[in-house]
Amino acid sequence: MAEDVPKRRSWIERLARGLGASPESREELREMLREAAAENLLDPEDLHMIEGIFKVSETRVRDVMVPRGQMEVVRTDEEPDVFIPRIVDVGFSRLPVIGEDRDDVRGILYAKDLLRYWGAEDQFPFDLLAVVRAPVFVPESKHLDSLLHEFRASRNHMAIVVNEFGGTAGLVTIEDVLEEIVGEIEDEFDIEAVMVERRGQGRFQVDAQIPLDIFSARFDCHLEAEDVETLGGWMVQQLGHVPGVGEWVQVNGLILEVIRADRRRIRSLRVVEAGPDGETGESV
Repeated sequence: MAEDVPKRRSWIERLARGLGASPESREELREMLREAAAENLLDPEDLHMIEGIFKVSETRVRDVMVPRGQMEVVRTDEEPDVFIPRIVDVGFSRLPVIGEDRDDVRGILYAKDLLRYWGAEDQFPFDLLAVVRAPVFVPESKHLDSLLHEFRASRNHMAIVVNEFGGTAGLVTIEDVLEEIVGEIEDEFDIEAVMVERRGQGRFQVDAQIPLDIFSARFDCHLEAEDVETLGGWMVQQLGHVPGVGEWVQVNGLILEVIRADRRRIRSLRVVEAGPDGETGESV
């Protein structure tokens, strides 16, 4: 351990000299950090995070946002009995509330604000607009580092992204920003250890990263595809594009519907076991 000290001090001194001499570019600083990682003076995970910090300052909101077509929303004319089961299904803690269309964002609904209604013995009239929080709007050209500072200052976790004409381009969350730094963040709804979760009679929520052979064995079906190993990869190959929320396919007596996705990948799917005639007895 002691013999590592001179080596570590030497690198630190070089880094200090480099900073003192004002490195000519970020790439020069990156190269110095990569060299330190190659010499085992910097943990690879730490290097990845540092590079992520550089990336955040160079990336704009439009590059990480969920596009408007893939936004899960609640409409002002929907009844709680309609949208609450959907919120439970997708597992989001915050959803935009819209009026006439997705350009008409009225507010942000926090799932926890529904607890009072959900837990009441007598269902009282529910006023959706009375419980929504004021939405935060950000331009799609905004840099992620500025957005992160804004999130911290305002204590918001979600913002509606608008284009140059004022229309809704999508939404972005603090998780989207942090994932650029630390990588994928799994929460309680990103099923990992339990990749298949029963959600009712013949209905399941399935992690898109479940290996295709395990899914096939679990649901007694035969899904085959070249050059893909996961159910999400199979869906992308079948549809020819990264599907958005609500897109679905039917195969081997199963209906597979995307319920969580972003512009880069599918996160989870709803799997419904259809009857012999293809009917499920309820809407997908």
